[in-house]
Order: sequence, then C-alpha cells, then structure tokens
Amino acid sequence: MLLSGGIDSTTTLALAQREGFEAYALTFRYGQRHALEIGGSALTAAIDVPKDRTPSEMGQDIPATYVPARNTIFLAFALAWSETLAAHDIFIGVNALDYSGYPDCRPEYVSAFQHLADLATKAGVEGRQQLRIHTPLIALSKKEIVALGTSLGVDYGLTTSCYDPSPSGEACGRCDACLLRLKGFAEARLVDPIRYRTEAATR
Repeated sequence: MLLSGGIDSTTTLALAQREGFEAYALTFRYGQRHALEIGGSALTAAIDVPKDRTPSEMGQDIPATYVPARNTIFLAFALAWSETLAAHDIFIGVNALDYSGYPDCRPEYVSAFQHLADLATKAGVEGRQQLRIHTPLIALSKKEIVALGTSLGVDYGLTTSCYDPSPSGEACGRCDACLLRLKGFAEARLVDPIRYRTEAATR
C-alpha cells in the first residue's frame, strides 16, 4: 500500500482493509517540503507552489508541483517489495478526476505499469506470482472519496494534503491540494477536521 498520508491513499488503505487484505504500508521521504507529504518540483525545490487556482486552471497544464516520475519510482519500489513478500496486490490511491493534471495518475499510465509489472519480475515471468495494481479511487470525485472514507470510519483529522503547510503543520488552504480537498468536503456536506492557517477552510 503506497501511503502518503493524504485523503486518497488513506481511503484506499481503509478499502483494502475492509476487503480483508493484510496491509504493508510504504511511505517515502524524497525531499518534499514537509515531513508529512527528486527535484525539479515546487514540492521539493525553491519554486513557488501555485495558489488560488480555479478548477479549470488546474486542468489546463501539468503544474509546478509535478514531481518527475514520482509514481513510477514509488510503484517500482512497491513492485520489488511485493515480490519479496510474495504479495499479489499493490494498492495506490491515484485519481483521474479531481486531480491537478499529473500524467502518472491516469488510467493509461496505470495500465502501462501493470504491463511492465507482468514482464519485469522473476515471479511474473515464471508464472508463480500474478501481481495486480489496484486503483479503487481512480474514477471517483473528491466528494465521493470523502463520503466513502467517512462511511469506512476514516479519521481525516489524521491526514494531510497541503503542498505548502506552515512549520507547525497548518494547511495553507490555497494550493491545489487544499482547494480540491476543501471542495470535496464541502460537496459531501462535511467539515474538514484539519487545521488551516487561512480563512479558506470556511469558504
């Protein structure tokens, strides 16, 4: 289970556990701005994090918060660990609807990596281990994800999504991740339980 600690991955973990999977969580520290969430990205370098963008602006281009090949690297580690554990399933909380335009969150990307996984492991080639990549949230909106997680008992107060949090951990309320998160909670008619450093949480 690739677990960032945000809404999507945490909800995916809850779904996997509900389905009876024994979960092995894999989290990465890759130089991101906060210890709660490679280079050439506003998440890892001195590049401004985009703020106050509208949903249409978020969908126009690949944003500065894109981290080069991040999901490819993460999935490669998960693939190696899965083969070591003799596990047959990898879960990743990618989402192709309410997202910021990342190319490695699309169904065609996941399909391509699944093909790579089928070819790239000893267990796969020998037919001993058919590994499946699960993306249960890929076609859900943030509203649907928040509602689903809430129904599963997820404590979203323990999650973090912000790309540019304060030193004490408050979310900025203005980056793409915060705006999509707030939109999801608002549309689900729920209150986001995390702390924000601006008044954006009340919008």
